[in-house]
Amino acid sequence: MCGRYSIYESMDDYLRQLALDLVVINGYDHERINRYNVAPSTRVEVIRPAPINARAETVMTGKFFKSLWPNGRALAPANGWFEWIPDVADPKRKQPYYIQAADGRSLFFAALAEVHPGLEPDERSGFVIVTAAADEGLVDIHDRKPLVLTPELAREWIDPGITTERLAEIVQTGCRHSTDFQWFPVSKQVGNVRNQGPELIKPV
Repeated sequence: MCGRYSIYESMDDYLRQLALDLVVINGYDHERINRYNVAPSTRVEVIRPAPINARAETVMTGKFFKSLWPNGRALAPANGWFEWIPDVADPKRKQPYYIQAADGRSLFFAALAEVHPGLEPDERSGFVIVTAAADEGLVDIHDRKPLVLTPELAREWIDPGITTERLAEIVQTGCRHSTDFQWFPVSKQVGNVRNQGPELIKPV
């Protein structure tokens, strides 16, 4: 996974799909987020219980993530993500693809977050998206994909009462299958992080 994704609906929309009655801290839960090209190191909304990626195989045991597991669990709501595929004729040239749910609904990436208290931004705050091995079909796009959870599993992921055994099961087997997704080539303008707008996720 390359680390670029889109999140353009309102937080209220994502929370409704999770059937969660949560208050959004910044108060702008009904306004569309309209981020079509989220890149690493930029601030973006995540949902939390009371490197850019973490591999599912090491997220429970790796030293880097030890302080975040399991209490730093979070969800990164999204509408899709981008991958770059080398051109067969010229591997140095890459074509971006946009991957989204086949049914057009929102996605929920399993994540680990470190969020420091206070209303002011804190440079120590951040999150990583957990990635899983790509299954048949998606492997043509990339050998890794975000650990995308169904709304039901997403609710479990951030449930404070979940057991570590159940969490381990979700990490290992909970990712949605490639048949749940569709992908298509999009404009190379997405390569510039300054570019935003719905045209970035239109098929070309």
